Amino acid sequence: MIELSSITKSYEMGTQTVHALRGVDLNITEGEMVAIMGPSGSGKSTLMNIIGALDLPTSGAYVLDDIDVSHMSDDQLARIRNQKIGFVFQQFNLLPRTSALKQVALPLMYAGYGRGERNERAKAALEGVGLGDRIDHRPDELSGGQQQRVAIARALATEPSIILADEPTGALDSQTGDEILSIFEQLNEQGITIIMVTHESEVAERAKRTIWLRDGLIQ
Repeated sequence: MIELSSITKSYEMGTQTVHALRGVDLNITEGEMVAIMGPSGSGKSTLMNIIGALDLPTSGAYVLDDIDVSHMSDDQLARIRNQKIGFVFQQFNLLPRTSALKQVALPLMYAGYGRGERNERAKAALEGVGLGDRIDHRPDELSGGQQQRVAIARALATEPSIILADEPTGALDSQTGDEILSIFEQLNEQGITIIMVTHESEVAERAKRTIWLRDGLIQ
């Protein structure tokens, strides 16, 4: 499903060149649940951005579902993201004055669905993460765990084949984090590929495979 070959990523920072990734080779098969670990500055977020089609590599090839996305335009990358990838972030990234239903329906609006189908699919996604009775609640009316469930439902609304989660339990207490990881495990059992960036060994232990990144290279 995911094939990275000799991926490099460099940034110009003033007069210096920062080499975030130095030649990454990585294959992830459909239906895997993978954790990406490494110290701060190891390149985890850069790798996640490339896998998620949020950024392009400086060199190398990235093939996603037999499609080479390494040299796509911004519009093409946006289409790939909307069709294939759902994102879950540490800080939830919810709109403060917007109901859970509308939060989850937002990516469906961008994908061109009509209002009726948007709301129907958003409601089903919220019910799927145990929030069927909270669809009209705003973020300030929800606990941290419930907000993360809304974020997961939003990621699932377009029925992606891949979920990318960046420190998904980092802002949660251990019990709530455990509940969120259980949701990811259930989604993985349904066939969705789960890729988590984490610095927590307890989170990585829930994955089926752990990838270690250091100084822009897989160890």
